[in-house]
Amino acid sequence: MGDLIKEMLDKKVWAVLGASTNPDKFGYKIYKTLKENGYTVYPVNSRAEEIDGDKCYPDLNSLPEKPQVVNFVIPPAMTEKEVEKCKGLGIENLWIQPGAGSPKAVRLAQEGNMKVIYNKCVMVELGKYSK
Repeated sequence: MGDLIKEMLDKKVWAVLGASTNPDKFGYKIYKTLKENGYTVYPVNSRAEEIDGDKCYPDLNSLPEKPQVVNFVIPPAMTEKEVEKCKGLGIENLWIQPGAGSPKAVRLAQEGNMKVIYNKCVMVELGKYSK
């Protein structure tokens, strides 16, 4: 999985599903960490207008460009639905945070010929990668 982690971290346009306005939530921390590391990051949350002054998008269809990687910080049942949406949008790289995934979500991604990382925190891996 190490090569796949590096491959995804090399991609610079990400969407964070479940981005949060609450600095204590992982949806906020992940969004902020990616941004601080030079990524173009689109926050996706239908209940937020903006995060740190950046426009927040209600869904993946609303983004101004197709992300190279989608990071999931949402409940597993929602992740399963969003994996299907990613497939329909032609998004090939999925990063499912610990707690956001399920065996079904991973299986759906793999059956859809998508690359998927799961049970690995992007913040931890980015810390290893950027050293």
